[in-house]
Amino acid sequence: MPETRARFFDFDAARLFADFPFRPLDVEAVWAAQRRNFEALSQANQLAVDGVQALARRNVEAAREGLEDFSALIRDLAKPASTEERIARHTEFAKRIIDKGVSHTRELAQLATKTGSDAAEILHKRASEGLDEIRAYAAPKA
Repeated sequence: MPETRARFFDFDAARLFADFPFRPLDVEAVWAAQRRNFEALSQANQLAVDGVQALARRNVEAAREGLEDFSALIRDLAKPASTEERIARHTEFAKRIIDKGVSHTRELAQLATKTGSDAAEILHKRASEGLDEIRAYAAPKA
């Protein structure tokens, strides 16, 4: 004798939700939105990686310049000079190193800020587009 009672998973979902006032979920639209979200995250991540690489390159350049300056100071120390001349040269050297340090720090801060701003702008734009998509999806169809 065949079973006349409906099994739990044998039902028509469209008929089940037909009386509800919302539209069924458009899976393709959700996948497309998630694909765009992932692309935006990938772009922001690539900008961040590029920025970190640029920061690292600039730090290596600054370290090289610092070592060259220090080598010049050591060579200068080997030259005979009066105490006043040495003090004047060392003071000038210290001033130059401080100026370079401040300039380098400012440059790194600007580079990091620009990288972060560019990445955040991509994410902000995608978030705004996503909200527009939700608004369009929720709007009643004419």
